[in-house]
Amino acid sequence: MSKPKASFRVRLSEGEFLSVSVFPTRKDPTAEVISVQVNRMPRALEDNWETVGKIAIYRSPEGNYSQLPDREKPPK
Repeated sequence: MSKPKASFRVRLSEGEFLSVSVFPTRKDPTAEVISVQVNRMPRALEDNWETVGKIAIYRSPEGNYSQLPDREKPPK
């Protein structure tokens, strides 16, 4: 994935964070993808961050917004 144009993060509660990132699209640099996630810190050091919820929104060059479908996770 490309480097975000902007990225923000705030703590919601003990161990949970809300993050918002804005990415340029590959095909049209004037369009953007806005990604919003809630993540939970791992309880043990060997665990990975858990995504509690997420949404991705596409903003077209004309300023129209639409929700993107959820991406499938690649098999481990």
